[in-house]
Amino acid sequence: MLKLRSLVGWLSETIDFSLLSFEQRAQRLDGESKLVKDLVKRGIPKWAAGLVVVALILGGGYVAFNQMAAAQRRELRRQVQTATVERQTLPVTISANGSVLPERSANVSPKSSGILKQLLVQEGDRVREGQILAYMDASNLQGQYTQARGQLAQAQANLAKIIAGNRPQDIAQAAAQVANDRAALASAESTFEQNQQLFKDGALAQRDLITSRASRDQAAAQVRKSQQALDLQKVGSRSEDVATARAQVLSAQGAVETIQADINDTIIRAPFSGVVTKKYADPGAFVTPSTAGSSASSASASIVALASTNQISANVAEANIAQIKVGQSVEITVDAYPGKTFAGKVIQVAAQSTVTQNVTSFEVKSSVSDSENLLRSGMNASVNFKVGTLSDVVVVPTVAIVRQDGTSGVQVISGQQGNRRPEFRPITTSISTDDGKTVVLSGLQEGDRVLTSFPQGDRPQSRTPSLFPGMGGGGRGGGGTGGPGGAGGGAPQR
Repeated sequence: MLKLRSLVGWLSETIDFSLLSFEQRAQRLDGESKLVKDLVKRGIPKWAAGLVVVALILGGGYVAFNQMAAAQRRELRRQVQTATVERQTLPVTISANGSVLPERSANVSPKSSGILKQLLVQEGDRVREGQILAYMDASNLQGQYTQARGQLAQAQANLAKIIAGNRPQDIAQAAAQVANDRAALASAESTFEQNQQLFKDGALAQRDLITSRASRDQAAAQVRKSQQALDLQKVGSRSEDVATARAQVLSAQGAVETIQADINDTIIRAPFSGVVTKKYADPGAFVTPSTAGSSASSASASIVALASTNQISANVAEANIAQIKVGQSVEITVDAYPGKTFAGKVIQVAAQSTVTQNVTSFEVKSSVSDSENLLRSGMNASVNFKVGTLSDVVVVPTVAIVRQDGTSGVQVISGQQGNRRPEFRPITTSISTDDGKTVVLSGLQEGDRVLTSFPQGDRPQSRTPSLFPGMGGGGRGGGGTGGPGGAGGGAPQR
């Protein structure tokens, strides 16, 4: 009995041996050596005592191994996480990359060549439509304007004279002339009658009779002439004369307006509201009108460059363009202001595609609300188009999706309590959301539990699902490979 108790006590001590430090083991081995000697002294053969020691050492190692394995299993259970499959209503967006561009831009220049007299704006100034930006030298036009106004006044006076007709004094003078001519005619007729009687009586030569007849005829013609002049004075100007005078007035007015327009053109105004982005000329510089072949940076071809309200231009993949509609809301972020979101709406969808490196995309322009004037032309932007919602759909955490034998799926927890094991289940996915969830079309039901984390080195190959079936995504987690990606503008997300 004493030997058995000694053996049991030594066994208990041996079980803890594997858990001791090196120094503690050395001390324990010294004690075990003494125990073997004690067993030999008590009558146990030396070889039997050796077997007992070996057996006890092996048993202690087995127990220690089981304890360590159990501790590792508990640690692994703490590392494994699960999630419940849910039904949700998700907003769907399409993401695309773009840039900030002005809605309108122009190089402002004069209509006629000349010297820049005064510049009223600088780079960065905001201007309103119609605001004066600069003055050109107009001194050579002032003399032409004065001359044209004088010619207009002369034509207007002539027209007024023709329309007013003859004065009463002129008519009275013409009437007096008629009366005088008639008196002369009466005198000539009387003289002719007297000479005619004398000629019959033989007291007058025929030559004198002919002379008196001619004098009478001349007096009669003079009466007719003066009477016609009186009639013209009473009638007034002809309609043709009035029309000619009116045409002369219009011509003079046109000359004045042309020169006035030239003077007005020397006042350079903003064609639209916007920001002065570049200054090309200073006062005293000779500036010529811009043409299609003029260089935008030429100081002699423009005064300033003007850009209007900013908008966002983004390239959307051909596969997603059918979902983009004018009026849809968009959310815009730029690299210069991380964490800040700008709101806007789609204002134009290009009718013609663009092909870049064999990728087909369409340009989509969106308005942007920027009350603080933070955005600058040329900034890179990320655009999320809100194209609709998915109602009551099954969603699963994207990190739970893995690939096994070339098939996408999840590890579903199945089995009874206490004996649950993960089981791979293939699934069909749709879109992914920004908050790390993926819509599942088939393969899962609401309430299923799936693994979302795996012990280090045990995670299967995973895959980030694409937005639409048939469009591959990139690798995630375990470095899985996705299918062929979409073009240009990215894929729809939440």
